Amino acid sequence: MQPKINDIVFDFCGVLLDWRPDLALRGEYPQGVIDMFFDPDDPWGFDYYDQLCDAGWSEREILLDYEKHHGPAVAWVFRVYFDHFERAFHGLIPGMGDLLRDLDAAGVGVWGLTNFTKASVDEALRRFSELAFLHDVIISAEERLIKPDPRIYQLALRRFGLDAERTVFVDDRIRNVEAARHCGIHGIEFVDARQLRHDLQKIGLSL
Repeated sequence: MQPKINDIVFDFCGVLLDWRPDLALRGEYPQGVIDMFFDPDDPWGFDYYDQLCDAGWSEREILLDYEKHHGPAVAWVFRVYFDHFERAFHGLIPGMGDLLRDLDAAGVGVWGLTNFTKASVDEALRRFSELAFLHDVIISAEERLIKPDPRIYQLALRRFGLDAERTVFVDDRIRNVEAARHCGIHGIEFVDARQLRHDLQKIGLSL
């Protein structure tokens, strides 16, 4: 018989939050400049430095290193992004606020484990009242550990006082889900709130 699930640990972006970083620059630059800045094929582009932010690099470190590869004019675009990062929070993923509320009412502990910065997590918690159901959040930039490093999952288990066999981790990236499974945690790849409810019911949670 499968052990009863007592706790669920949630990723933020793509699971709880509809995070759209391009919105931080909307209205500041023509669309062509925005597309260039977020070009996924640029090896020294936004995606690369966003991961470094999540790993604990400061804004100053990011800007200095980015300028080496792109020059001061384009580096200024990154500065503007940092100045308006809060615009990237488009909202909660539909249905996830209600799910957090229902899990809390059912006595299930809900937690956060995110590759993000403290400023971003603080902004999300300030803006979206439903995130107050989270008992605590581990933030990669604060720990200088990022998913899928197994150490960050082990840290979550220790700090939150969780039993891996009774815990579910939810993330929209399968490599992060698989890393949690390797740590003995039940992993669910997130599609949408309805599918997640179905997946949780399949493992014995009544919602």
